[in-house]
Amino acid sequence: MNVHEYQAKEILRRYNVPIPAGSVAATPAEAEQVARDLKASKLVVKIQIHAGGRGKAGGVKLCNTPAEAGQLARTMLGKNFVTHQTGPQGKVARKVLVAAAPVIKRELYLSVLVDRSVGRPAFLASTEGGVDIETVAAKTPEKIIKEVIDPAIGMQAYQARKIAYALDLGGDQLPGAVALLLNLYRAFMETDAALIEINPLIVDDANQVIALDAKFSFDDNALYRHKDIAAMRDLNEEDPREVAASKHNLNYIGLDGDIACMVNGAGLAMATMDIIKHYGGNPANFLDVGGGATQETVTEAFKILCADKNVAGILVNIFGGIMKCDVIATGIVGAVREVKLTVPLVVRLEGTNVDLGKKILKDSGLPIITADGLADAAQKVVAASKKKA
Repeated sequence: MNVHEYQAKEILRRYNVPIPAGSVAATPAEAEQVARDLKASKLVVKIQIHAGGRGKAGGVKLCNTPAEAGQLARTMLGKNFVTHQTGPQGKVARKVLVAAAPVIKRELYLSVLVDRSVGRPAFLASTEGGVDIETVAAKTPEKIIKEVIDPAIGMQAYQARKIAYALDLGGDQLPGAVALLLNLYRAFMETDAALIEINPLIVDDANQVIALDAKFSFDDNALYRHKDIAAMRDLNEEDPREVAASKHNLNYIGLDGDIACMVNGAGLAMATMDIIKHYGGNPANFLDVGGGATQETVTEAFKILCADKNVAGILVNIFGGIMKCDVIATGIVGAVREVKLTVPLVVRLEGTNVDLGKKILKDSGLPIITADGLADAAQKVVAASKKKA
C-alpha cells in the first residue's frame, strides 16, 4: 500500500525525522489559510497523487504569498495530471500540500528498502538527489552507496556515520544526519514498510539535513498490525478492479491486454500469462483466486474480469489440488449465468475430480470452450479473442 506525501511526512514527524512545516488542503481557501498560518517567506504547493514526476507535470509550484498559494491550489485541484508513472490516463489531484520552501544548498538521495538478494533491509544513498534514481543507476552507478543492515542487531551508529560521510555530511551536519538515518531505520522496521524513499534529502541554508520529499510503501500483509496506516489508504488512487478484488481476497493486478486470466496459484498465473504472450495474445490481468476459492469467489472474479471493457476473451486455468475441479466447474457455470458473459471463455482443468469437472461444464449447455493442456488453452483463447475483436 502506498500513501501520499503529506501522510508519509506525518509518519516521519512521529519518528523525529526533520521535514518542512506544512499541511494538506482540499480547497483553495484551505490552501490559503495553511499558507497564512505558516508565515513563511517562500512557499511551495504540491499536488498529492501516488506518482513521481509531479514537478515535470506542473504539479509542484513555488510562490511567495498566501493569496498566490490559494490561486495555485485553484488551478491544481480537480485537474488531471499525467506523469511518467501515471500512464497516459493520468491522475486527478484532490488535495495539495502547502509547505514552507527552505533554501536548498544541496540535494541528496536516500532510501531504505528490503534487499531481496540478501533478505535484509538496505540503505541506498547518493549525492545525486532530486533526479530519478534509475537514471543515476544507469549512467553513474558508482554514485550509489549501499549499506545492508542486519535485522537481528539493527542499524548501528557506525553504519549511519558511514552513510553520512559518503554523502559528505560531516562537521556540524553529522549529528543531525546520523540521528535522521537511525530514526529512518526505526520507522522502516516499526511500520513494516517495504520502501521509504526521500528524494531529495536536502541541506538547507542553516546546515540542517531535511527530508524535502517522502514516499512510503507498506507490506500489505502487515497492515493488520497498523490500523492507523491502513486508514491512510486512498481508494481514489487505486485501480477500481484491484479495489474490488481486495474486498474478496483475490490477488488481482490489471494490465493493458485483452485476454483476461483466472488462475489458482501465482506461479501458474505467471506461466499462463507467458504462454498467452507466446501465442500472440496480450494478458489483461494477473488474477490468482488462491487454493480455497468458492463459487461466490469465482463469481466475483468473473465480475471483475468482465468489468474491463478491453477484454475480448477469458482463460480459466485451474489445477485442482486443494481446490477440486468439480467445485470450480460449478462455480464457473454459476458465474457465467449470473454475469451473462458476452466474450469467449476457454477453460482448462487438471487435477482432482477433473473428469467430473469437465462433465459439469459440458452438461451446462453454455458456450464454454474446453482445452486439454496449457498450450491448447492459450492457442484457443488467442484465436477466439481475435475473432471477437
